Amino acid sequence: MSTQDPHIALTEKKTDKDLYNYQKGAIDKIFKSFEEAPDDYHLLYQLPTGGGKTVIFSEIVRQYLKTRQKKVLVMTHRIELCKQTSTMLTEFGVVNKVINSTANLEDQEKYSCFVAMVETLNNRLRDDKLDISDIGLVIIDEAHYNSFTKLFKYFEKSFILGVTATPLSSNIELPMNERYDELIVGESIPALIENEFLANAVNYSYNVGLTSLVVGSNGDYTVQSSDDLYTGTDMLSRLLQAYEERSKGKKTLIFNNGINTSLYVYDTFKRAGYPVMHLDNTASKKQRKMILRWFRETPDAILTSVSILTTGFDEPTVDTIILNRATRSLTLYYQMIGRGSRITDNKTTFNVIDLGNNFYRFGPWGEDLDWQGIFKSPRFYLDHLQDDEEIENNFRYEMPEELRAQFAKSEDVYFDVKKAYTESVKNGESTKVILERSIHQHATICIENSEDVFDALILAKELGEDIDQRIDRYTKCISKSTHNFVTWLKDDYRKKLRSYLRENFDNMFEEIHGFPPED
Repeated sequence: MSTQDPHIALTEKKTDKDLYNYQKGAIDKIFKSFEEAPDDYHLLYQLPTGGGKTVIFSEIVRQYLKTRQKKVLVMTHRIELCKQTSTMLTEFGVVNKVINSTANLEDQEKYSCFVAMVETLNNRLRDDKLDISDIGLVIIDEAHYNSFTKLFKYFEKSFILGVTATPLSSNIELPMNERYDELIVGESIPALIENEFLANAVNYSYNVGLTSLVVGSNGDYTVQSSDDLYTGTDMLSRLLQAYEERSKGKKTLIFNNGINTSLYVYDTFKRAGYPVMHLDNTASKKQRKMILRWFRETPDAILTSVSILTTGFDEPTVDTIILNRATRSLTLYYQMIGRGSRITDNKTTFNVIDLGNNFYRFGPWGEDLDWQGIFKSPRFYLDHLQDDEEIENNFRYEMPEELRAQFAKSEDVYFDVKKAYTESVKNGESTKVILERSIHQHATICIENSEDVFDALILAKELGEDIDQRIDRYTKCISKSTHNFVTWLKDDYRKKLRSYLRENFDNMFEEIHGFPPED
């Protein structure tokens, strides 16, 4: 190997960042590719958020510059990542130049490493302001973003190393396997958790009806349809309830799909007396800095935001992530939850509260996914994700804890409408028997927890949400779900339940308890 020229800026590594074995192993694999693959090879490396991708490629840059007569360019898609990457490279002893909108490039020949945001770099290259003739290695951070694609034409003779937590393109029409020759899969989330590099997620899911959401041209749910759903009183109440049940007093980061939703969330928590702030991409640098400092320093802080904090944001003290939105993007799903996965001396687990059926769609965060399969056949993977109607058809209604306490004497309060429908069809019965059996079961749990018929009727009134869930499931089974019919059926069910209780209370009470009710 040749000795580095004096004009190439590199100092000896001065950092306390010791590399872990899995990081050293990844670097060895990547350097093997440098040795064996063509100079214009495109290699993709996958590693979960929190696994240290920036550490790995900073060490790669350090070693590459020490052994080769070529320069390195690192590309990011956001200015925050650009600054963080430059700082990390500096800590690894790599003197680098950040190419931003105000950068003076007159001294560019003095540098062997450049860090640039994609749009700024595109403008500089289009204006022929940056000499890239000697760039041997191009590193692309968050390589799943398609904004980098337009720059590939400038680096047809360079080795391109893309790094990402999720090797799935944000645009199905531009699959990553058409831009990269090979994928190296790094350490899995389960392995990083087991070896105490990442915190383990404790998942809580609240079933949400999402059939009103609209999928936009980008393949994900539109902001407008999400705002319409998530700013409703029911969803805001459910969010507040989920927080109070699972995260009260803990540092909580809430992700929403629209600024309007986030503002509603802010107002809801503020009126409830909780310490909360809102952040979106319209905030000034000064406001953003102030809000993030408050969030870091306040133990029970709640920060409601849009997608601005999915990348380039690292706050290890986050205890809870709330997904107050649905997404069809596997990448976004992992990015949002990854914000809570940083481990600390006092934190080995964190909560994830899902209010968008995302667990059902993608599986729980931390599942050992077949990234090679997803990389090679992305359309097959996406086509086999459950749609919202399929997900909702498999919901199992769970009573809220406070309501369940009122039915404490009942061992089981669940009635499987889908199973009852399957059995009725199999037995050649009318589907009406499903509602009759459901009413009987509802009456049973009311009587089990009552002293008299008046108590039972009061409990029956508390079953509104459970009744609505059962009717919605029933109408899907019988494929008859016009709005008027469903509304009538829900009202009719309530009337029949009340009537059933009045007519059968005494006999059922004695059958259940073994003695008649008191007069």
